[in-house]
Amino acid sequence: MIILGIESSCDETAISIIKDSKLLANVVSSQIDVHKKYGGVMPEIASRLHLENIGFVLKKALEDANIKIEDIDAVAVTRGPGLIGALHVGLQAAKTISLMYNKPLIPVHHLIGHIYANEFIENFEFPMLCIVVSGGNTEFVIMEKDLDFKIIGQTLDDAVGECFDKVARVLGLPYPGGVEIDKLAKLGTHKYLFKSPHADGYNFSYSGLKTSIINEVNKLKMRKEDYKIEDIAKSFQDVAIDVIVEKAKKACKEYNVKMLCLAGGVSANSYLRSEMEKAFKNSDIKLLLPPLWCTTDNAAMICKAAEHLYKEKIFADLSLGVDPNWQIEDFKDFKNN
Repeated sequence: MIILGIESSCDETAISIIKDSKLLANVVSSQIDVHKKYGGVMPEIASRLHLENIGFVLKKALEDANIKIEDIDAVAVTRGPGLIGALHVGLQAAKTISLMYNKPLIPVHHLIGHIYANEFIENFEFPMLCIVVSGGNTEFVIMEKDLDFKIIGQTLDDAVGECFDKVARVLGLPYPGGVEIDKLAKLGTHKYLFKSPHADGYNFSYSGLKTSIINEVNKLKMRKEDYKIEDIAKSFQDVAIDVIVEKAKKACKEYNVKMLCLAGGVSANSYLRSEMEKAFKNSDIKLLLPPLWCTTDNAAMICKAAEHLYKEKIFADLSLGVDPNWQIEDFKDFKNN
């Protein structure tokens, strides 16, 4: 079985090809250098760059895999969530391939892709807790079996990755801010008390944390007090991450999970990874940390998720549209259809 996957939900144009679980090609064209000058992703520019790049990325992927496009058995594509214009570019490319070569079209949820990226490391054991942390999402998801997702907690406002980027902007750090904060925090001291993102149950609220840091930085500047951004970065990161780790330990116990996996861009954060390793070092729960190349958006994860969808014959026709707000639990409705 050969699946070609397309991912274009944000600012990476990515195409991968997988054959019987073996990754033959994984091509990513990043737009980070373009968006850096704006301090974040500019949706319209992202869409235009996807249009310019997708043909070249497809050609390179086929060359790397050493196959012809006619050889594939299905084409998978990110349907959502993401930027609506960016998603449309990937979907139209996938529809074109599906129509021209009479191949099944597989709709993939972006976050399901991030979760299944962990299968490049190890097969899943259920029940499993998936912690999805990215620029647009902070979710605790329980899986009782493959392709079964139940949200038990999520952010009530800003996502953790979004908070990292906004705090970085306040500190004058370049985009993407999460990477810069992670680096600086290793050089700083926890000196400031910032509002915890804790909310009831397994929910989170990062807007208050963001606001408390903005206020603190403004006060320090108004008072012309000396401060080190390394200390602010450390104080912020500790508070932002520690609550995720504490809630993860509690959820694993409550839901009696066998495995815990991290997914999404923030799963690359070195402090989150090390704290998770410490928390579950002597536990019976298996901790899965995705390879760093899988934490950013890529199409390999779309292919990996699509393998399961293909087996379940979850296909779409050419009337398929994008859904920038597609919820992971709503995937069940699509599955049942």
